[in-house]
Amino acid sequence: MENSWNGKVALVTGGTKGIGKAIADKLTILGATVVVTARSKPDQLAAGQHVIAADHFNAEAAELIANEILERYGKIDVIVNNAGANLSPGGGYSTLNDEHWKRDWQLNFMSAVRINKALLPTMLEQGQGTIIHISTGAAKQPIWDMTMSYSSAKAALNAYSKALANELGSKGIRVNTVSPGVVKTPLMMDFIAHLAQSANRSYEATFDSVVDQVGVPLARMAEPEEIAALVVFLASDDARYITGCNYAVDGGAGPTV
Repeated sequence: MENSWNGKVALVTGGTKGIGKAIADKLTILGATVVVTARSKPDQLAAGQHVIAADHFNAEAAELIANEILERYGKIDVIVNNAGANLSPGGGYSTLNDEHWKRDWQLNFMSAVRINKALLPTMLEQGQGTIIHISTGAAKQPIWDMTMSYSSAKAALNAYSKALANELGSKGIRVNTVSPGVVKTPLMMDFIAHLAQSANRSYEATFDSVVDQVGVPLARMAEPEEIAALVVFLASDDARYITGCNYAVDGGAGPTV
C-alpha cells in the first residue's frame, strides 16, 4: 500500500485531534501529501503535513480550503470529511433550541457538502478520486437524551454519501462512509467529564455507563488508530471496487448484521 500513496494529495478535515489526527498521521507515514484543517493552527504537526486554519461553521471556509489546496498542489486525490462533534446539550427535544440544531447540522452535515462541492470539479477533471465521510453509529441508533440533533445530522450525511456514490461512481470517484461507535478522543473524554459533573458521578463510573448504554460487546472504547486503519484502506487503491458502503467500527454495538 505504501507505494500507491506516493504523489497523492489528501485532505483530512478536523485533522489535528482524535480520529482525524490518526487518519492524517497514517496517511503521512504511507507517503501521501496530507492537508489538515483546524479552527486554529496547532503547536505541533507531523512533518510534511500542511495545516489550513478554517472554521467549518462558516460557509466560506470550503472555498478558502479548496483554493489553497489547488493553488499549492494543483490536485486532490482523497477527501476525508472528518470534522464533526456532538455539540448540543443532552436531555431530549425540549432542551434543544434552533441554534443547537443549526450548529450540529452546519458542522456535521453542511461542512462536508460544501467541501465536496468545492473540490469535486477537480476530481471530475482528473477522472478519479475518493471521498470518505466519518459518520457515527448514533445515526442508526440515536440516544435520545444525548445525541438527538447530532444523530439526525449524521443520518443525513449517510443518505447524502450514498446518493453521491451513485452519482459519481461512473465518473471514477468512490464515496464511502465509516461509522465509529464510542472512540477514545479528546472530545469524547470531555463529553464524559461533563456528563459526570452534571450527574455528580465519578468519571470512571460515567465512562462505564456510556459503554454499557451503547452496548459494546468488546467492552471498551475504540482507539482513534483503529478507525484510521479502515479509513486509509477504503481510500487506497486496494479498495478500488468498494463504493456506496457504510462501515461500522463499533466493537459489535450494532444490533443487526
